Amino acid sequence: MKDVITGLGWLMRTKNIDRIVALDDFDVEKGAELRENFRIPGMGQTTARHFRDKLAMRMKAAEQGVPVPAFTALFNDDAIRHFAQTVAAPWIVKPRGQASATGMKKIYSEDELWALEKLGDHRHEFLVEQFKPGDVYHVDALSVEGKTAFCRVSKYLAPPFDVAHGGGIFRSAVVPFGGKEDKDLQRLTDDVMKAFGMQYSASHTEFIKCHEDGKYYFLETSSRVGGAHLAEMVEYSSGLNLWEEWAQMEVAGAGGAAYKLPKVQKHYAGIIVSLTRQEWPDSSQFNDAEIVWRMEGKSHHIGLIVRSDSHQRVLELLDNYAERVARDYHASAPAPDKPNN
Repeated sequence: MKDVITGLGWLMRTKNIDRIVALDDFDVEKGAELRENFRIPGMGQTTARHFRDKLAMRMKAAEQGVPVPAFTALFNDDAIRHFAQTVAAPWIVKPRGQASATGMKKIYSEDELWALEKLGDHRHEFLVEQFKPGDVYHVDALSVEGKTAFCRVSKYLAPPFDVAHGGGIFRSAVVPFGGKEDKDLQRLTDDVMKAFGMQYSASHTEFIKCHEDGKYYFLETSSRVGGAHLAEMVEYSSGLNLWEEWAQMEVAGAGGAAYKLPKVQKHYAGIIVSLTRQEWPDSSQFNDAEIVWRMEGKSHHIGLIVRSDSHQRVLELLDNYAERVARDYHASAPAPDKPNN
């Protein structure tokens, strides 16, 4: 970072820098540090922690009354013992600073938890929380002047952890508009963004609806557009390209102008993505009129997005496609312990 700061210092001798925008998880902290150093408007280091550090997220959410699964940092041995003896297993050990499901591990006993001593000097970089089986949702949103300007709620048809670690097929679909899921999760997203100090950005936030008690629990958030082609699914559902709208928002803010959200459409959309046994799979057997997007140019992958005015039709197509993908294409690979970058 010292070199990055020095480099930007030289660049700013001849260029005026109005905004610094972090486009993925691993740039959030870098962007915040640069803003702090050069006093550029936007998210500072304290707020950035709430969108990168999974421990900071949980602590701030709990402090503000947003429900979270029971958790503890791995700083103190007595705190870990108390957690293991008072919170029912299984548990999930998560790296505080990685993205998606990278580096997560499900464990079932206190002995297995203490085996984490092998983390050595890096133990403080992880947390442990109770694993709550349930349905996982993602909320893709845009925040302007501290308020949620756009919000689309979708449900993973297979939890991301299970896909990453169990070799499943990735699927997600927009939930019924105006239904209880939609209203509850929009409200919870507002609560999270307000608690975390979000002002201007796209965000991707995940919640779980616990099977045991039927309650929603906050899992994590990020100040970016959702990955895994979810942005394309949201675009076909809403008519909004989140990357473009985020850019328009930043340009408007830098120029002192007001940002105006375009008219939002309400279509049901869903996505299916899988690794494949074939290097370049032929997806021509999928020919329904509802298909609006096909994954191209990515080896050993197949992906489709469907759109309909019927929520039930989207689910029927995704269920049908999942059976056919599993039979004719699907392959799996172990989840990486570390991100590729």
